[in-house]
Amino acid sequence: MTNGKTHIFAGAAAAISPKGSALRGGLFRCQAGDGAWESLTAGLPPEVEVRAILVHPTNPDLIFVGTQDGPYRSRDGGDHWERLDFPDQDAVIWAISIHPTRPNIMYVGTAPIAIYRSLDGGDSWVRLPRAVSPAHCERVGFDSRVLRITINPSRPDDIYAALEVSGVIRSADGGETWSDMSAPLIKLAELPHLQSSVGGRHCGHCEGMLDSHATAISPVAPETVFLGIRMGLFRSDDRGAHWYDAEIGRFSPLTYCHDVIVSPHDARVLYACLSPAAFSEDGSLYRSDDLATTWRRIDHGIKAQSTLMAVSLHPSDPAKIYCVTRLGQVFGTEDAGGSWQEYRLPEGVEDVYAIACA
Repeated sequence: MTNGKTHIFAGAAAAISPKGSALRGGLFRCQAGDGAWESLTAGLPPEVEVRAILVHPTNPDLIFVGTQDGPYRSRDGGDHWERLDFPDQDAVIWAISIHPTRPNIMYVGTAPIAIYRSLDGGDSWVRLPRAVSPAHCERVGFDSRVLRITINPSRPDDIYAALEVSGVIRSADGGETWSDMSAPLIKLAELPHLQSSVGGRHCGHCEGMLDSHATAISPVAPETVFLGIRMGLFRSDDRGAHWYDAEIGRFSPLTYCHDVIVSPHDARVLYACLSPAAFSEDGSLYRSDDLATTWRRIDHGIKAQSTLMAVSLHPSDPAKIYCVTRLGQVFGTEDAGGSWQEYRLPEGVEDVYAIACA
């Protein structure tokens, strides 16, 4: 895949849409500027569902994806795939992370909630028995799941996991033990504007504050954790001991946050995917240049027709940014947001969770 061109990867999960129609899952690749998507299937399971994609930070040909059949790896840029040795046949992979300085150490998160670690670059995996779901909320409709595992780039033993409808857990020892960091989020749910419930049992109106989608940490602020949830963007300046509202609503009419990332090129720059709700007809990409103090919209000239789900930055070119919506729109810019191109996924590919580029 080393032809000098940027390649975009998108992952979708087969499901039933809110309108009752069946959706097509899969793993797809296209070349930036072209827009012709190809379905990647060699070595992947039939009717594959892909909810997480990780491109190795220094080797763009080495790619990992999370599926309903465990983790898979490609060594040739996605042309061929191999299933990795994974201990739990029933786990669905939702998150993949790699150690910032020791890339043989990797983590995956699943539904139902569990976290696994590999010490050999993904060849084998072991479940971390103390990474369990806090007993905050009994969810109706789907299993709670690990949507993001964030490794502190300055202190790699410091790890955070965003749990959808179960809050946030943290490990200070590389995954051996875990602590629940959700109590301050539940406390914030006492505020009327932060109350939300859409079907969870035994959690009152704090469900929205426990609906965690993404965590992010900047190497220039290693004590600070950014958290994207249903109710907006939140931050902790003491490793999750206390949380407060980052007030994204001062800058955006959209506050449902499904992704937040730190730029690998400038540690003060963050990107956030904002929408009205989990299933919506709108979404926008916002950028902060000052560690989430202020934000500005950067996706001008395009229109997301559904919830904005994920954003990815090219590992070596900060001007190349790609984001994806739930219903299969992929938007890309190669000039830091000055202009955008749409790469719509094939017909029927709509339950889209993951995007990556290399």
